[in-house]
Amino acid sequence: MQAALLEPETERLLGKRDGVSWDTVFERMRTETYHRYATIRCPSTALDEAEEKLDEIHDRLERAADATSWDWRAACSLIALGTLAVLVFGGPLALLVMLLVAAAVLFTLFRRGAAAWTHLTACLAAGALGIAWLVQRFEVGVCAVRWGEDLEAEGTGRVVPELVQHMLGDDPDSLFIPDDYDWGLRAPRAPGFVVENGARRQLERKLSHIEDGTIAVCGPRGAGKTTLLEQVVKKAGFGVIVQAPATYTPHDFLLSLSVRLCEKYMRDAGYEPPELTRLSPARKLLRRVKFQAKRLGRWSSFAVPAAALLVLGLSASARSLYAQYAASVADFVGTRVASIRGDVTDIWQGHAVVASITVAVIGIAWWKARHEDWLPRLLGRLLVRGSDFLGVLLCVVSVATVFLDGQIRGQILHLYRTQQEALIQTAAYAVGLALVWWLLRLTRDAGIKFSLGRWRISLEVWFRPLAAAAGMYLLVYLVDNPQTHVLLSDPENPLRLAGIVTGVLLSKAGGWSPRQEEPELVGQCRSHLYRLQTIQQSTHGLTTGGAAQVLSLGTNHTTSVSTIPPNYPELVEEFRDLLGRIAAEKVGQGKTVVIAIDEVDRLGTDSQALAFLREIKAILGVPLVHYLISVADDVGAAFVRRGLPHRDVTDSSLDDIIHVQPSTLKESRTILAKRSQRLKDPHIMLAHALSGGILRDLLRYGLQMREIQDKAQSFELTHISRHLVLEELAETFAGFRTLLSKQQGTREISDVLATFRILSDYLRDPCPCTQAEVVHTLEQFAFYSHGTRPVTPTADGEPSTATSQELTSDVRELIDEASTYAYFSLTLLDVFSTDRLEHRTQLAAGQGPDGDPERLADARRELGISPYSARPMIDTIRKAWSLPLGPATNNPAGPSPANCPRHNRTE
Repeated sequence: MQAALLEPETERLLGKRDGVSWDTVFERMRTETYHRYATIRCPSTALDEAEEKLDEIHDRLERAADATSWDWRAACSLIALGTLAVLVFGGPLALLVMLLVAAAVLFTLFRRGAAAWTHLTACLAAGALGIAWLVQRFEVGVCAVRWGEDLEAEGTGRVVPELVQHMLGDDPDSLFIPDDYDWGLRAPRAPGFVVENGARRQLERKLSHIEDGTIAVCGPRGAGKTTLLEQVVKKAGFGVIVQAPATYTPHDFLLSLSVRLCEKYMRDAGYEPPELTRLSPARKLLRRVKFQAKRLGRWSSFAVPAAALLVLGLSASARSLYAQYAASVADFVGTRVASIRGDVTDIWQGHAVVASITVAVIGIAWWKARHEDWLPRLLGRLLVRGSDFLGVLLCVVSVATVFLDGQIRGQILHLYRTQQEALIQTAAYAVGLALVWWLLRLTRDAGIKFSLGRWRISLEVWFRPLAAAAGMYLLVYLVDNPQTHVLLSDPENPLRLAGIVTGVLLSKAGGWSPRQEEPELVGQCRSHLYRLQTIQQSTHGLTTGGAAQVLSLGTNHTTSVSTIPPNYPELVEEFRDLLGRIAAEKVGQGKTVVIAIDEVDRLGTDSQALAFLREIKAILGVPLVHYLISVADDVGAAFVRRGLPHRDVTDSSLDDIIHVQPSTLKESRTILAKRSQRLKDPHIMLAHALSGGILRDLLRYGLQMREIQDKAQSFELTHISRHLVLEELAETFAGFRTLLSKQQGTREISDVLATFRILSDYLRDPCPCTQAEVVHTLEQFAFYSHGTRPVTPTADGEPSTATSQELTSDVRELIDEASTYAYFSLTLLDVFSTDRLEHRTQLAAGQGPDGDPERLADARRELGISPYSARPMIDTIRKAWSLPLGPATNNPAGPSPANCPRHNRTE
């Protein structure tokens, strides 16, 4: 039971509501009802059977003990100790003799029917039953442990959480107990929390069904258009995403897109884009020199000592080879050179006509082959294959000479005859060391990494020095051992080692190839970047002067050539050509090419966005390229009206459109559940209703609940929702007050501004003394509608004298928007700030679609369209939730609360 109470999901609920603590839950579980409720879930059949069998054996043991007057424990202990003593001190033979003597004695007692026989057999039977009882007692313990584990997992492990949920009362899921750190909410753009939705699947289907085209992605701000574009670009074979802020002109935008395209392609091809503006030429040169010096120093620190040691070790063998074969090689080379010189002289003097024609034809063919690729490839392939073959052959021959050397074979035979045991021991030890060294190297190269507490363990880091130490110890052992030292000291071994080293170098040389030439398209991207980002200038000077030093006449002629940055039409043509070539290459490799243009809706009005599309229309429609353009809803609506009398640029610029709709309540549950395990269904309903399903606001409200919980120091949804809704309402009223302050000042507007200021102050930091009064004032303002009723109540809750006819249409519209938003906020307060939310949700769902919590998010989105269409929708929602459709007839505020920490008032 303690283990069940210590479970994190259960322990975090203790102490969050009155009467739900460790002690109260523990006492409740000790009652007979919950004890039976927990044990009935885990039947103890095996334990009961084992206990019954234990009782049966115990009964038989007591009957056997009662059948004799001897103490069966003492008798059995004496027999066991005597047998053990004979076995220890006398050995197996003495034990056998003792058993034969004991059998003869027992047989004699049995034939005579002595009482000792009866007592002895009863003691032995009791002893056997005692051993059986011990074995069965152990079996009972094992069954008890197993039943305890089952009881902890299926019994108390399930009953205790259910009991805690029951003791919490109504709406236990409304408790918000946040973690110390929720990465999913604190990092909205974290890639690990992206949830698949219908818009992404639809967009991927469209991209797979068309070869190229322009697709608009439209939706409200914050609905996830940017995330959708980023995911599609990331999944594409080649993709570039650029932003289109309002300060970009079409020329600057295309310039930036061209630069991004070239840099992206060069990096994908393995080339770094040129650094054009980061450092001055002098600093670039110094940094390059510093890098090369550092690289050369590191290479020399290893290469020079290695070469010196290698030369020192192999110099004697090289000199002996040179002395032995130098004369023969010189004679052979001299003979061949003289023969070639004679042939060349005959051709030059015209004595070899056929050879002259052949040489001329070969020269013509060689010149013709300068543009062919097969000849360099053939020569390179012959070089690689020949070098590899010669290197391997030289290594094999060098190793084979060890087995063919008669002197080494004789030494091994002599060691085997004279020091056979030592030689076998040395070979076994050397093989063991080699095996250890090989296993350490395998472990080092396994690439295994794991966490041990707060430490990150890498096997490569730990086993690299161990493998090096094992290899060095093996080498030292082979050199220092007398048996192997005799074999290593053979005079021909340095020559063999030189052959192995030369063979390895030949194999490495065969695999070497010059640095690959930069592809043509990469060079074009590099040149394009230089042209777009630099001004290239060339100056030529010429000075002439007379011979005399005193009287001289000089002239200076300077010519300056500077490239002109491309204008917009030229830039469009170059961009389309470059992108077309890149797309042809990538599609040939089985990849898709996606160009995403995001944040077009930041350009301001829909007319500005359409004008921007009209300007960049020239770069659209590149073959094999998919364009994705993020636009606002109004631009998408213009495309949907295609074919109707009013045509615009979307008809010819866009091929299709994807609508990114706000998330439904089900999708919001999936999104927030993946980002935080502490947000339960009531909290998700509140965040969904406040955000209207807009992804950005949904995550913001999910994180803001953590802030409100810390501020209010309460875990109850009723308190958290009240603070959250009132805080959002205060900020909204402050915004409306700022908009109203820009209108022409009148007495009526001043009254409205004062009311907004007072409401904002009270709502932002409500005081218990005035909370009921503020709610009553908010009701009066929220239920305001057209007619001759007052515009808004004043600070004291009484209506002002200004009517709707005394205000301008702009002011009237702002006040209606604020009133409708207050009406929506009041509805959220009535829904979420009242107890028994789950029960009331079920009752509202029985009233039809208007009682669905999804309708609250629909009403929030409708507020962004028109307050006049949102208010009737809120009315239907309030009817389904059984909420009043008008303010209270009297002021329900009543007297001020007795407890008010702000004014030091206590009961």
